[in-house]
Parts: sequence; structure tokens; C-alpha cells
Amino acid sequence: MKEIKCPKCGNYFSIDESGYNEILKSVRDDEFNRELKNREDALKEKMKTDLELVKVNAERDNDKEVMELKNEIAKLENIIHNNENEKKIALNEAKNEKDLALKELEKQIISLKGEVENAKKDAALQEKTLKEGFALQMKGKDEQIAFYKDLKLKASTKLLGETLEQHCQIAFNQIRMTAFPNAYFEKDNAVSNASGSKGDFIFKESQDGVEFISIMFEMKNENDQTATKHKNEDFFKELDKDRNEKGCEYAVLVSTLESDNELYNAGITDVSYRYPKMYVIRPQCFIAMITLLRNAALNSLQYQKQLVEVKNQNLDISNFEDNLLEFQSKFENNYRIASEKFAKAIEEIDKTIDHLQKVKEGLIGSERNLRLANDKAQDLSIKKLTKNNPTMQEKFEQIKK
Repeated sequence: MKEIKCPKCGNYFSIDESGYNEILKSVRDDEFNRELKNREDALKEKMKTDLELVKVNAERDNDKEVMELKNEIAKLENIIHNNENEKKIALNEAKNEKDLALKELEKQIISLKGEVENAKKDAALQEKTLKEGFALQMKGKDEQIAFYKDLKLKASTKLLGETLEQHCQIAFNQIRMTAFPNAYFEKDNAVSNASGSKGDFIFKESQDGVEFISIMFEMKNENDQTATKHKNEDFFKELDKDRNEKGCEYAVLVSTLESDNELYNAGITDVSYRYPKMYVIRPQCFIAMITLLRNAALNSLQYQKQLVEVKNQNLDISNFEDNLLEFQSKFENNYRIASEKFAKAIEEIDKTIDHLQKVKEGLIGSERNLRLANDKAQDLSIKKLTKNNPTMQEKFEQIKK
């Protein structure tokens, strides 16, 4: 048994072991709880104190940070203020520079507009001048081409709508009064009793009663569509017969036959190796052939006059015949040279036609390029001038506003 004293009344009382242990446990729990509470209160007080200290320190630190922040803010505000001033100064300078740049740009724009207008005027004037010059050149070249083509192509089938005989007669009559005022040139209308044939034209010329030149002409023209193609040689024999029957010295075949034969395309061809004093010519050489034979015969006129005088006086004519033979030799030589020159002239005519045709084509190409250049000039604008130039585009936009 255990005796314990009541803390309130002071009396002792007995309690068994289990009760004692229970009371002891209860007392211990109370002390533990009390101790625990005391410790808890102390801890709370300490925590409160520490919290107050932390709060004070935090407030102190916070005030320091706030002060530092305020100082930093003040510094930043000062920097911003300075930056604002610098910005205002820079803006003023930029504005002044911008105003100067705009004025300079306006001057450049005015200058450019003037240059564009002048360029358009110059282009229009140049276009007009070139077109007029081109038209004159084209006209001149066309006339030259037509002239040379006419000169070469007069050997065509219809000879510009005329027959070959009409062509030759017209060509002669155009210069008759200036070149051959005293000449005889008419159609051979007298049919030979022996052969029943006749030539086409006879040319004769006399001076002081002496006939010094006579030519029998035969004209042969063949259509390109003709089924039967003739050759010039087919008519030599008949022409020689007509020449002899009509008492003509020379025989000339004016022909458009065998147009692809280079022998005859030379213009004047001497065929005296077949028949004496016989020639084949193209129509464009008709007047030239008469002039050549006539001028050569004029050189022998004095000898022919001497021959007449000798015959009238019944004198020996052997010297005259020698002179005449010498003349004939010289004439053949002169004719050979003239024939070569005619061939060369025909060749040069062909080259000239080709050259003028190329010049014409070149001028046509120039006119086309001029038209394209004019189109580009007319299409010129400020927008295209400032393409890929954002600065200039912006300036023009500002000017517009």
C-alpha cells in the first residue's frame, strides 16, 4: 500500500499499487503536459521574438532596398531626362536635315521632270526626224532598186506590158531627136522576093549623102510558159539572109530567149564566128549597141567619103581598102573592150541591186527598233524611274501628301 498526501486538503490516504501507478502516471502526464506547454509557450515567445526581429530586420533591409531602388530610379529618371533632351536635339537636327534633304530632293525632282520632258521632246523630234529621213531614204532606195531592177528585168516576157518591138521602138524614139536626129529607124515592111521573109527594124544613118552605118534588127521574145523553147542560134541563118538581102552591114538579134544562158546574159554577145558582123543583145543594151556601132562607123566616115570620091574619079581604091581593114580591126578590138565593159556593168548592176535590197532591209529593221524605242520613251514614268529605290519612292509619296 502506498500513502500519498492530497495537495489540496493535506490529508494522507492509502492507495494500492495499481492506483498509485495510475495516479503517478496521471501526475507525470500533467507535469509532462505542463512542461510541454511551458516549452511550447517559451518556443512561441522565442518565435514571436525572432519573428519581430526578422520583421524589424526585414523592414530595415526593405527600407534600404527601397532607398536603393529610389536612388536607382532617380538615376534612371535622370538618364531618361537626359536622353529625352538628346532625343529632342537629335530630332531637331534630323528635322533640319530632313527639310534640307526634302528641298534638295524637290530640286532634283524638278530637274528630273525637266529632263524627262526634254527627253520626251528630243525623242519626239528625233523620231520625227528619223521617220522623215527614213521615208526619204526608203523612197530613194526604192527608186534606185526599181531603176536597177527595171534595167535588168526589161528582158522579161512582156517588157512591162509592151511587146519587145514596141519596147525597142519607144526606147529609140525617146532619144531620136537628141542622139540620132538624122537617122532612119523604121520597121522592115518590104518582104524579100527571094526568101519571102523580112526583118523587124532597119537602122541607117547618112552624112553628106554617104551612108556610113546600116543595121538589120530582129526581135525575139518568148513567154516563160511557152511549151516549145527556142534558142537564139535558131534565128541566125534567117537574120543573116535578111541582112544581106536588104543590104545592111550589121545584123543584131535583140532577144529574151535562153534567159539562163550566161553567154547571152553578159548583155552584148559577138557571134561573128557563125555569121559576119552579127551580134546578140539583151533588150537593155539596145540603145547602147546602136550607139557603139554608129560611133565606130563615124570614125570610118571619112574613109567612106574618100571611097565615094575615088569611085567617082575612077581611082585605085586599094589604099582605102587597107584603111578600111585597119578600121575593122580597130573596131573589133574596140567592140571587144566595150563588150567586156558591158558585161562588167551588168555584173555591177546585179551587185547594186543586192546591196540596195540589203540597205532597204536594214532601214526597215531600224524603223522597227525606232518604234520600240519610242514606245519605251512614251512609257517612261516617275514610278518606273524610282523602281527598286525605296528611298526615292518614300520621298515622292511624302511630296504627294
